[in-house]
Amino acid sequence: MVKSDAINAERETVRIERPATGGGVGRLGDGRVVFVRHSLPGELVIATVTEETAKFARADALEILEPSAQRVSAPCPYAHPGGCGGCDLQHASVDAQLSWKSALVGEHLSRIAGLQRIVEVESAPSGARASRTRLRCAVNEEGRLALRGARSHELVALDSCWIADDAFGAAFASSWDGAEEVELRAIGEGEPFAVVRRDTHRGTMFELCSLRGEPLEPSTQSRVKVDGHVFSVSPRSFWQSHRSAPALLVEAVKNYADVNDGDHVVDLFSGVGLFSVPLAKAVGPRGHVTAVESSAHAVRDARQNAEGLGQVKVREWMVGARAINDAVGPGDVVILDPPRNGLAKGVVEALIRRAPRRVVYVSCDAATFARDLKGLLAGGFDLVALRAFDLFPMTEHVELVALLDNGVQRVQSS
Repeated sequence: MVKSDAINAERETVRIERPATGGGVGRLGDGRVVFVRHSLPGELVIATVTEETAKFARADALEILEPSAQRVSAPCPYAHPGGCGGCDLQHASVDAQLSWKSALVGEHLSRIAGLQRIVEVESAPSGARASRTRLRCAVNEEGRLALRGARSHELVALDSCWIADDAFGAAFASSWDGAEEVELRAIGEGEPFAVVRRDTHRGTMFELCSLRGEPLEPSTQSRVKVDGHVFSVSPRSFWQSHRSAPALLVEAVKNYADVNDGDHVVDLFSGVGLFSVPLAKAVGPRGHVTAVESSAHAVRDARQNAEGLGQVKVREWMVGARAINDAVGPGDVVILDPPRNGLAKGVVEALIRRAPRRVVYVSCDAATFARDLKGLLAGGFDLVALRAFDLFPMTEHVELVALLDNGVQRVQSS
């Protein structure tokens, strides 16, 4: 991929045909497909090419000649060509964003998994404004917090972030000189804080600070109430970024898992126990929940969060074929919540061999979900239900929760 000088790049008039990952799809004068950021389907735009190959190009819409009725003014001053790359769809109405995401999910399911399915994307209860409770920022040479441009290492210094918690304003007004990265956290109750990464001659160092850069106690944790349980979350443990996500996902996972008293649940990529704890209560003292997580920080949190629930065992393992073979058995219910790159090689095959009766798959990436789904379908699982949530507003991303039943096992047990 060759990057172009946007100032001197040739500009072309492009009709936008449909949504796609990376922008609206159109064609350049030479017939090549072009993905145009800051555009919407149906629009006629003047675009400048920013990257190109022999087969396709990427571009920014600099001028909108024929705007879509779904176009709105971007609420964030940094959402424009050459600006922050964190939000893809600030120029689109809420309905247009949901339609865009629905189209992308359907395309991935069709193209990768060979499955024709219309998926309606559900809005979160709270709006997009100030919805993010975690924000990872780079630091520029002047010590200011910054995000990167689209598909770029260029830093865009910010005075604020429209989709992030309002409390983070203090961090944008502070100096973070000498830091490589600052993650801002406003999770649950208590004062928001920052996790600061510094690269020194002694290696990578992490420290906790207030949003103004003042040192905090290393024992600082976030505490969040979800589904009647208060979760402790260490500063370096994963937690969903959208403030509505934990409650929404717990409700969806519990509904799809549909566990009974005495069931065995295996929660893979279990994090701090967001799903393990409520499912442990559902299976009762005669049931079992095996939580598998590779992060030592999250494992410690999960053990703390599951305190008093003797049916929960938390294992510090990488989620691979070996962990599946050791933890999963026929008739189990499996929860999957992998990172964006999906399941590692061999995991799908191991799940098929171990024959759980039900799999609930939580995914933040439609493409890797479709890839893994294809393997599970080929191994005898049936996609029974699929929900999509708009937990990454103003972006192309979507959160999926799928229910898969083991058709092979169902036939064998009938």
